[in-house]
Amino acid sequence: MEFTEIDSGIFFGLITMLSWGIWIIIGNAASESIDPRTAAAISYLVAGLLSLGFIVVSDASLAVTMRGGMLAGAAGLFAGIGLISMYIGFSQGSTTMVSTLGAMYFVVAAIIGIVVLGDNITITKFTGIAFAGLSIVLITQ
Repeated sequence: MEFTEIDSGIFFGLITMLSWGIWIIIGNAASESIDPRTAAAISYLVAGLLSLGFIVVSDASLAVTMRGGMLAGAAGLFAGIGLISMYIGFSQGSTTMVSTLGAMYFVVAAIIGIVVLGDNITITKFTGIAFAGLSIVLITQ
């Protein structure tokens, strides 16, 4: 049996999946130990410092265009709203429900991609989005 080289997108996608899965569990524990809003702020502060450190040790370009800076800022705004909402959600509901609903962000991105950006809709994509919607219904019951 031969092992093929893993596509770097899959590799980093798996790291993202594992890291965010662990982050959800630790974030839930943090929001039970301290005010969820404070936990969210500490979480993003550490993430921000890690990101800045990565820029310093990598060969990342520090050139920022107006458009790129505005888009990155808007992305950070929505990421922050989602983060705060998730931490507060942990204090109001179960980790399973809050994390599953939050993890369905890809459905929103897929719909925006199709409607606004003109991505092609295939029966496979449509079926995947429909199953994701069904999973939301099942998880929240």
